[in-house]
Amino acid sequence: MAIYQLLDQMDSYHLMPNGVHSGDEHYAGRDPSQGTELCAVVEGMFSLEQLIAILGDPAFADRLERIAFNALPATFKDDMWAHQYDQQPNQVKCSIDKNRNWTTNGPDSNLFGLEPNFGCCTSNMHQGWPKLVSHLWMGTRDGGLAAVVYAPSRVEAEVGEGSRVSIEQETEYPFRDKIRLTVQTAEPAKFPLRLRVPSWAAGAQIVVAGTPQTGIKAGEFYRLEREWKSGDKVDLTFPMPVVLERHFQDSLVLRRGPLVFALQIGEDWKKVKGEEPHADWEVHPTTPWNYGLLLDVKNPAASVTLEETPAGEMPFSGASPAVRLKVKARKVPQWKMVNSSAGPLPRSPVPVTGADETVTLIPYGSAKLRVTAFPEIGGR
Repeated sequence: MAIYQLLDQMDSYHLMPNGVHSGDEHYAGRDPSQGTELCAVVEGMFSLEQLIAILGDPAFADRLERIAFNALPATFKDDMWAHQYDQQPNQVKCSIDKNRNWTTNGPDSNLFGLEPNFGCCTSNMHQGWPKLVSHLWMGTRDGGLAAVVYAPSRVEAEVGEGSRVSIEQETEYPFRDKIRLTVQTAEPAKFPLRLRVPSWAAGAQIVVAGTPQTGIKAGEFYRLEREWKSGDKVDLTFPMPVVLERHFQDSLVLRRGPLVFALQIGEDWKKVKGEEPHADWEVHPTTPWNYGLLLDVKNPAASVTLEETPAGEMPFSGASPAVRLKVKARKVPQWKMVNSSAGPLPRSPVPVTGADETVTLIPYGSAKLRVTAFPEIGGR
């Protein structure tokens, strides 16, 4: 099918760690210092939502979650009064610079502002979250419901032979691995319920009204058909070990569940123009960024310390990230800033003999300055 061939080609040449393809303004390769336009993020999400509805392939939902829980929140201020035109996975400074390596975009494209570079993203940015919410659940041809993307929600629908039901979803996903669904219905109703099991969720568990289910496979919809009674609960657990992915120049990217993690860099927000809350801002780094990671690449989880804190009202706030990873790293002195962006990414492994440090990685969507694709430190 054409869509699979297209995505395979696009992934080979332009896929970024945050789940989107480069485009600043044209396709720009896999270098994590290239950018992606915010319009491409929200429009890509909507395209995936339509593909799921048409083809029913859960792989599109995996892609959708990766974009929605990483690329989308990363390109806004927490209050959404300012956004970027272009975001970079390795984004170490947001500033006006006419020499940036965008393919055609302007010098203020990665400012956080009301209308940086061009107004299309100002018009488009608001569709991302509402359209995602409207596609968390979908109806099925056999009169049932499908849980497509996981997030706190409630769906009300007609199922089976005309019964009205509601299902409430309680969860702190994507930061936590547990989800609870509670069915409410005026009278018992028989209908099928399909639950998407993410492709990364090996060993997933589903418990229905206290009874563990069998035959659960990652990367598929798990079908439950029974007579549902009001108060029935479905508990899902999707294991989220820290895993390693290889990207541009054999760099290292750490992921846990649908969340990609990035170096937490100190941020100094400098107002360029306008009045708050709709001002334009540069963001300058206050802490070093040019680190490579020291990992056991065969067992990355053993090299990482996981810290969890409650997810607040703004779960992707950089001030209080719900998940942190602590990992050993070393500075890579030859990796420097070029034209206000992280310079050419050294090919891994990189022999560096400096002191070991412990650095903090936070969810990509929480980090407005960040390094996401790291050199691997070698020659230890």
